Amino acid sequence: MIDSVIVYTTDDCVECTFVKRVLTEQKIPFEVRNIAKNDTFQKEVEKYGFLGVPVTVVGDRAVKGFNPELIELLSPLKKS
Repeated sequence: MIDSVIVYTTDDCVECTFVKRVLTEQKIPFEVRNIAKNDTFQKEVEKYGFLGVPVTVVGDRAVKGFNPELIELLSPLKKS
């Protein structure tokens, strides 16, 4: 069972806002990691093979951006 969702973000990222809004609306708990405020978080994003945000991590999968692949990744986590 997947018990954590991490969203790597920055304060001025519009797509990041969309990702967080969808997670909130679907009542999916998530942790926000702001890469602009913590260099370690930027390094974590780079380990997933990305340079920018948003990056959403669920279990061992990471998805960049706000796109259909992200929605598919989150679908099993949606609360009724």
